[in-house]
Amino acid sequence: MLAIVVLLGAAFYQVDRYSVRMYYEELSQRLNASLAMYVVNAEPLISGGQVDDEALSELAGRAMVINPTAEIYLLGADGTILGHAFPPEEIVVDRIDTGPILDLLSESRPLPIKGVDPREPGSRRIFSAFPVVDPEDTNGDAGYLYVVLGGTHYEVVAAQVSGSDKQRMVAAGIVLLMLAAFVAATLLFSFLTRRLRKLTADVTEFTEPHPEMNNPIDGVAQPRDEIDQLRNACHFMASTIQQQMSSLQENDRLRRELVTNISHDLRTPLTTMQGYIETLIIKDETLDAVTRRQYLDTACKHAAHLGRLIQDLFELAMFDSGSATPVFEEFSLTELIHDVAQEFRLQADEAQVSLQIDPPDEAVSAYADISLIQRVLENLVGNALKYTPRGGKVSISVRPSSAAVGVSVADTGAGISEQALPRIFDRFYRENGDADEGNGSMGLGLAIAKRILELHGSEIRVTSEERRGTRFDFDLPLQARAA
Repeated sequence: MLAIVVLLGAAFYQVDRYSVRMYYEELSQRLNASLAMYVVNAEPLISGGQVDDEALSELAGRAMVINPTAEIYLLGADGTILGHAFPPEEIVVDRIDTGPILDLLSESRPLPIKGVDPREPGSRRIFSAFPVVDPEDTNGDAGYLYVVLGGTHYEVVAAQVSGSDKQRMVAAGIVLLMLAAFVAATLLFSFLTRRLRKLTADVTEFTEPHPEMNNPIDGVAQPRDEIDQLRNACHFMASTIQQQMSSLQENDRLRRELVTNISHDLRTPLTTMQGYIETLIIKDETLDAVTRRQYLDTACKHAAHLGRLIQDLFELAMFDSGSATPVFEEFSLTELIHDVAQEFRLQADEAQVSLQIDPPDEAVSAYADISLIQRVLENLVGNALKYTPRGGKVSISVRPSSAAVGVSVADTGAGISEQALPRIFDRFYRENGDADEGNGSMGLGLAIAKRILELHGSEIRVTSEERRGTRFDFDLPLQARAA
């Protein structure tokens, strides 16, 4: 900022000097515009083609008495210098360009108009000019009287004045203005950027680890300008980052829990199966046929259980990754429910649980993926039978409407506690913990059912009352939805 102020001050000083000089030159040229005319009209300077040097010297002396900066030259029509009142060695050129003279006489350009100084050809000066007529020549103008205004004498005097008190006063005034502008700009800049500095401090503090900090960057309710909008953007960014960090921490916790649960649930059937197989290998010759058969059946049962667990994990991973794509088709929902009921009929009879379909014979169709909906029904009915005591009842009901069909699976089992209801669809969650391991549950059935129904654009709902039973509800479309 200081460099900018200094540059602006220097530029202002130069522009001021240039503008003052231009103003002075225009003013001087206007005031002395008729000087050449007065000299020409005083006495004839050319007569019969001859220059009257004596009259030229006398008139030049008079003019320089009136204006010491005036330098008088008599020029021919082509610009050749015909006469002057200076020593010959001081005149460097013998001809000057008449273009500026014609411009001045015709007033075709704005003032100031500058011409060549014969004593300093590299410098251009303001001037006054007027045509010179030869009384004995009727062909036209014989030349021009060329009066340089502000010649060498003016430059000498100007150089002396440049170091005067007035010049120093102007320079000192500009320096003071520069300092005042710098101080004012610094205060204004500090005032305008105080919110940015506060925001920078908040962002810097946010990058440091502060576990206790929930929302370190506060937003602005009603943004006034871009700085407030930037603060709100940082507030949103910080909140998003904190949410993502919380989500990452939760995902990491779930990952560790997943590994622990998988290891535990897969190890149990694998260890049992391995124990029976090792027993068969070690005691093969001492075991009778009935015992050997029991060992093989037990190992086979645990191998099947292990296969189901692996299949559940594969399906859940497929649904979570989004790679599973339902194949929608219209099918008889009533027939599917009867097939699922028939599949669990033997298990229900062995558990002495009544398995009912309500209504039993009403034909209802649905538009969904039949294999995935069958998987949902199997998981819900299997869970219901698992947690329903002897003498209880499991019912599957269908409630068709104009655009969808509602499906319910209800039981009269132990029910689910109010604290457990929000978590029953989490994978590996089992309300009774390790007590469910005897039922072969891995806590994935409801999670898989929820993912499948989400793929169908449906939501599974649960209502439960402890020691009274549990009811699961979901809806399926009757026909294809409009795109």
